[in-house]
Amino acid sequence: MNRFLTAIVVALSAAITQAAPLGLPEVPIPADNPQTDEKIKLGDKLFHDARFSATGEVSCSTCHAREKGFTDNLRVSEGINKLTGTRNAPTVINAAYMKTQFWDGREPDLEGQSKQPPINPIEMGLADYEPILKIVRSDPEYQAQFKQVFGKSGKDITIDHVAKAIASFERTVVAGNSPFDQYQYGGKSDALNASQLRGLKLFTGKGRCVSCHSIEQTQALFTDNRFHNIGVGFKRIQGNEGITASEFLKSKREGANVDVTVLTQENMSELGRFAVTENTTEVGAFKTPTLRNVEVTGPYMHDGSLETLKDVVSFYNNGGREQETDPFSPFLSGGIRPLDLNKKEQKDLVEFMKALTSPEFAGLAKN
Repeated sequence: MNRFLTAIVVALSAAITQAAPLGLPEVPIPADNPQTDEKIKLGDKLFHDARFSATGEVSCSTCHAREKGFTDNLRVSEGINKLTGTRNAPTVINAAYMKTQFWDGREPDLEGQSKQPPINPIEMGLADYEPILKIVRSDPEYQAQFKQVFGKSGKDITIDHVAKAIASFERTVVAGNSPFDQYQYGGKSDALNASQLRGLKLFTGKGRCVSCHSIEQTQALFTDNRFHNIGVGFKRIQGNEGITASEFLKSKREGANVDVTVLTQENMSELGRFAVTENTTEVGAFKTPTLRNVEVTGPYMHDGSLETLKDVVSFYNNGGREQETDPFSPFLSGGIRPLDLNKKEQKDLVEFMKALTSPEFAGLAKN
């Protein structure tokens, strides 16, 4: 009986995880949305279908393009009619490991995240999900795929089925096996050059980067999946933090959609995690992004305000300020303070981050 129960546990574990490349853990898979090849193919098609926007020109892949490291390389993303929002598009690469989605974590999973852009007025611009459902319920190819994957047809196909398929595809967008992984976990001592090795030492030491961009003994997500105020965007609401927070809460109480609000109102966008939790200690706090493939996914930060990795390192070296003369934010998370790195050390740190690029994305490097 014990062997039988053990076999069941092993089988269930296999059903809710997905193998991953060197340096990454198995991909967590929700028990209510298991992976299948057919579902992944369906999700891939849905992800690239521009018919799901008001203009028929914008799809998920518009802001998360494979050839751009599953982002758009823009400061802030462009939706229908070239409308722009307030946030930089996070890469989909390794988003499967994120415990929350969006910069402020307002959705708990990829299923929830995938349902927001279609009905955001400056992203895909639909008033509701009906145009999407009309397409998937009437298109012959979609009809066959939804029947095969979910056993559903006609009005039994819901937006939740669409979301599950897209999320399943996104969970296959994982990338490790970088030069760092080959050095750290693959036993390849010459995978990093001298500058990158110095950068790794700085990353885990003087630079204190590893405090939030975690490296573990057998794997490295390069994120702690937590939220921190590092000073980005502080100048936009400096002196008006309380007023901005009060106006946001009033709007939220009156039924305003948080997803729409933070993407259309720049001052309220800077409230960060506070928009979700309403906890004043999280004003201006944003999710720690993974640094994997960071070389190809710029520009950086939630507002795309830092163009290069050199700019990012300089920002941290100044203690959460673009310039040494800028004021410090009173909301800074603990540990954000000047690093006193010299120019050579800053360069080595940048070179180390370039060693986090996976082979399949190495040709996209711009920094």
